[in-house]
Amino acid sequence: MSTNSSTILTPLATPMPGSGMGNATTFTLDNPTFCCYLFWSTVLVAKMLLMSLLTALQRFRYKIFPNEEDLFFKNLEVKFDDPHVERVRRAHRNDMENILPYFIMSLIYISTNPSQAIACNLFRVASVARILHTLVYAVYPVPQPSRILAFATMLCITFYMAAVVALRTLSFI
Repeated sequence: MSTNSSTILTPLATPMPGSGMGNATTFTLDNPTFCCYLFWSTVLVAKMLLMSLLTALQRFRYKIFPNEEDLFFKNLEVKFDDPHVERVRRAHRNDMENILPYFIMSLIYISTNPSQAIACNLFRVASVARILHTLVYAVYPVPQPSRILAFATMLCITFYMAAVVALRTLSFI
């Protein structure tokens, strides 16, 4: 039995009913769902990069440096446990623990050719939730449940996308 690459890619290039994709292929700029994913993923990557700058800002603001060669000011000692710096670092770590799996799951979800409206709204809400999480955790701390609500929003969206993928691919196992 002979197969070629176009036969293998056919499920990804064939839109599902109600997806609003027309003849667009899945992972191209012709697919509005994929473009929405690219935009909001770019926003989240920029946000994560800004967390490094926020950490540096806190280090200079409170004169907290983790390495001997970083001590720009006299009479300072290496210090690792400043609560302001550590709060930002924890928020950054939380981003890496949650945003990176979300990126992967979102791409897999896009491969199922979901409804454009639903997928784009999921990408928007998840991104705004992570931005809010950073604001209420690292920039201007707000009491719970603000942080857990922002955290849970993206987590639930990621689990929803995983469930959709699992259900749509269940017959292939």
